[in-house]
Amino acid sequence: MTIRAGMGYDVHRLASGRALFLGGLEIPFSMGLVGHSDGDALVHALIDAILGAMGEGDIGRLFPDNDPQTRGIRSTELLKDVMARLKKKRLNIVHADIIVVAERPNLGPHFPAMKNILCPMLGIRRDRLGLKAKTNEGLGPVGRGKAIACWAIVLVGKRS
Repeated sequence: MTIRAGMGYDVHRLASGRALFLGGLEIPFSMGLVGHSDGDALVHALIDAILGAMGEGDIGRLFPDNDPQTRGIRSTELLKDVMARLKKKRLNIVHADIIVVAERPNLGPHFPAMKNILCPMLGIRRDRLGLKAKTNEGLGPVGRGKAIACWAIVLVGKRS
């Protein structure tokens, strides 16, 4: 089996008047992530990791933030497109690991529901998706509760 790895990162500012989407899930919170799409930084980092494993650049090149067709789109729709591209290359997700860095809200209780959304889309079992939450210990915009950042690493494989 040929194995490839990809790494992704995304960060978005938090603002009032927006819904908070992470991992395809709407999370009850007083603020949401600002973005051209729904701002789901977790899914954006995941997409970048998948694109990296395919050797295809990043989410901004594939879905530019000036494209009116993707204004307000759910990031899970973008992930579906990327997964179709992955399948065309006859590649499959082997494992994904994601870290969400946020001061609040408490995300751990939402991880099972995120896995219910993401695992079927990625075509993997629940034990092949790692989700972790960290704080930024009060440092920088993330630490001051003004943004949420996400890191993702993905292994993809192709049977030889």
